Order: sequence, then C-alpha cells, then structure tokens
Amino acid sequence: MLERLNKDRLKISISYPPLESPFGVPLLSQNRQFQWFKNPTYIYPVVPACAATLLKNDGFDVIWDDAISEGKDFEQWLKDLEKERPDIIAMETKTPVVKRHWKIIDRIKSLQNNGWKPLFVLMGDHVTALPRESMVKSKVDFVLTGGDYDFLLLSLARYLARRDDQLEPGIWYRDGERIKYTGHFRLDHDINTLPHIDRDLTKWHLYSTQNGNFKRLPGTYIMAGRDCWWGRCTFCSWTTMYPVFRVRKPASLIEEIKALCEEYHVREIMDDTGTFPGGTWLREFSKGMIETGLNRKVTLDCNMRFGILTREDYRVMKRAGFRLLLFGIESANNSTLKRLNKGLTIERMIDSLRDARCEGLYPHITIMFGYPWEDYNDALNTLRLGRWLLKKGLAWTVQATMVIPYPGTPLYEYCKEKGLLLTDDWDDFDMKRPVIKTPFPEDMVVGLVHAIYSTAFSAEFILRRIVTMRDMDDLRYAFRGVKKVVGHLMDFR
Repeated sequence: MLERLNKDRLKISISYPPLESPFGVPLLSQNRQFQWFKNPTYIYPVVPACAATLLKNDGFDVIWDDAISEGKDFEQWLKDLEKERPDIIAMETKTPVVKRHWKIIDRIKSLQNNGWKPLFVLMGDHVTALPRESMVKSKVDFVLTGGDYDFLLLSLARYLARRDDQLEPGIWYRDGERIKYTGHFRLDHDINTLPHIDRDLTKWHLYSTQNGNFKRLPGTYIMAGRDCWWGRCTFCSWTTMYPVFRVRKPASLIEEIKALCEEYHVREIMDDTGTFPGGTWLREFSKGMIETGLNRKVTLDCNMRFGILTREDYRVMKRAGFRLLLFGIESANNSTLKRLNKGLTIERMIDSLRDARCEGLYPHITIMFGYPWEDYNDALNTLRLGRWLLKKGLAWTVQATMVIPYPGTPLYEYCKEKGLLLTDDWDDFDMKRPVIKTPFPEDMVVGLVHAIYSTAFSAEFILRRIVTMRDMDDLRYAFRGVKKVVGHLMDFR
C-alpha cells in the first residue's frame, strides 16, 4: 500500500524551479505552447493557483514558489527550498522541459538534507499523455493526470495526511517497486465550488505587468471554464487534459471580477478559458457586467473562436468591457484547417474579424508555420494573409509560432505514424527549430515566423496605430508592444 505521512498539517510547495538557458526565460506556467522568450512574459497560472487556495483553505501550509517569475537562479532557489523544507513539491511541467524537471527531482532526492525527504508531484499535459514515462525515467513520487489537478492535489494531500482513506482517480504512484494508478481521471468536479483564488498567497503581482496582452496595468487572469467547448483541434495539447468542457455560472465570474477590482485595483483581466463561452451564457454575463457597472471599471480579454458570434454579440461584448479577443487562424489554407479539425474556412474567419473590428473590438490572431503537408507556397499564403490583416487593422496583434506536435495530440500520432518526426528528444520540442519534416528547409520555416513579426515595422501598420491612440495607456501599450516584437524577432533568429 501507498505509505502515508505521520503528519496532519503538511507543508506543500507549488513550485516552478529555475530553468536557465541562453535562449531566455521559459514561458511555462499555464501555457498551451512552450517558448523561450528574450523579453519575458509571465502568465498567471490559474489552475495551480486554485490548487494553492484549496490546500490553504483545508488547513495545509502552502508555499507559492515561482522562481522563474521571481528571477531566482537554481542555487538560490534550492537554498530557499531547503530552508522551508516542504513535505510535498508539486510542479507543472510540459514536454520541452520535462527532462529538466526529472533531473531536478533526482538531484534533490539524492541530497542528504538532515532528514528532509520531500515527495515530488508532476502535473500537466505531458504527464497526462505519458504518465508512466515520468515514473520510469525519474524518481518522481506522484503524477497527476487530467486538468483538474487542483482537486487531485488536494485529494493526495488529504490522503497522505490521513484525512481521507481513498485517492481520487487519475493519480499515479509507487507501491514499493511497482508503479500503480487509481484509474483514469474524471472531470466530474464542480468548478462552481472553487473558492476565489487567494491572490496574495499566489503572488499575483509577479504576473501583473510583464504580459503582452495587457493594455491597462495591473492585469491578471481568471477562467470562466475548463477548457474549450470546441475541443477538437488536432494540435492542442490541452484537449488531453480537458476532454469535457465545464463552465462556471456567470454570476460567479462577475463576483470574482468585482473582488479583483475592489480589493486589488485590477484594470484588465484576461480570461484564459480555451474558448470563452458563447450563446445565452455570454449574453447573461455581459448583461451582468453592464448592470453592475464593472464594464466601466475593468477591461476584459478572452480566447474566442471564429464563427460562433454574431455582429450583435460583438456589440454587446464591447458594451460589457471586452477589448482584446484572441482567435486562432493557424493557416490561410482551407485544406490545412480541415486537417486541423478547425471546422471553419478562412473566408468565415475574415468575416468574423471584420465584424469584431467594426464593433470596436481588437482581435489578436495566432498562426503557425511548418505543417508537414504544406509546401512553401502554402506557407506564404499564411504569411501574406497575416501581414494583410495586420496592415489593414482587421487583426491588432499576432502570435506566430512553429508547429509543435505535443504527445497525446492527434497531430503527434499522425506525425509519428507517418515517420515525420525529426527527433524524439523532448528537449527539441522547445520551438527553437522545427521537429517535423517539411517540404522546404527548416531555416525557411523560421524565416516565415520572423517575417510576420517584422510587419510591425511597416509604415502602414505604424500609421494605423498612431491614428488610433487616445491616451497614455495607448502610448505605453505601443511602447511595450515594440519591445515584445523585438524580443520575438530575437527568439526566432
């Protein structure tokens, strides 16, 4: 049987250890795609923050330990950790850094620390797809699978502290020399029962300014749901963790937004649900924002999907305080959109962008280069479209990346089956170079990403930005945007 601890009040650290690299700062926390950034961006990790809050409210001692956003080096981080001596260290991981996390776990396990022998937990999309791998290739004690690892971490802590007699499904563990698990994870937790995140405990200020999405500072993150009601895109790693979509009640989200405005004076909020809810839910939420007057106090951003919203929906969202809507274009070629299971055509996407801009909203688009079935002319179509949308103001900002097939996704299985993977070393999946065979050289893939960001220095793009500036927030936002673009150009040199 799994050995329990002889302590009721466990100390639990939710940690992001330093990952030092000449490529820059890792964009790891709550991120669907991993990158190294020369100009740091820090995303507030909502689900780990929920875990910290649940644990604290249940009487556990909790340490929020994000050494990446705090700028600690490894030795300082380890020194601070040894001083705190937590019983459990839980780490969110992702494919490009999972091997580094294995090494960190094994190193700390090998230390003789005067009786301090912490238990390690890994959680996230990579270990959800390949849970046994981490158990075999490192000395990690537990792997939490699925996206509700806030609830699972609480279940594990309660079990180890002898408060509960059973573990929830989805937990992998060691029983002597044997590796066992408690069954496939379930997404049957009611996310409406989650308490408001303890923002002080989770040091929300570390993530409140260095984020390219925020125009008005300080900003923070929330989540209306888990995770995407479409949930079919073949490249998305989070569909592994969230095969079922659940959403909070509109009134619950409005209550949290009100608290963020009143207690923390937040000026902009990014909802990081994979796709923000639409339909009746959206209209009820927007009505609540308007009736409470919160639409005049805070600006909202969210991930959105093309084709679901009408012109009237965009109009209501604008009145409710929305500003930035993040849309995934991914490719300008309808054949690729069909392969990705986007369920949309590029013509419909452009119509949605036009409607959003006409109602005063600002679309942010994501595109990718390096699909194994696209030739260079196909890729140029995407580049041309992206540049045209930016210059004409139909897209306000862009995120361009290389295609990375993460384990657990249909895209990864396709590439593996067809022999298209250039490497099976997880370290190489960090977006510094292509990992899929393409019909044209890999330096040309990188060049396409570089080219889309260089659009920010075109005269038409700059002039359009200048004529839309209204206040100091606009000016400061533009200045930060230039720094981000220069950083991205360096990221994809």
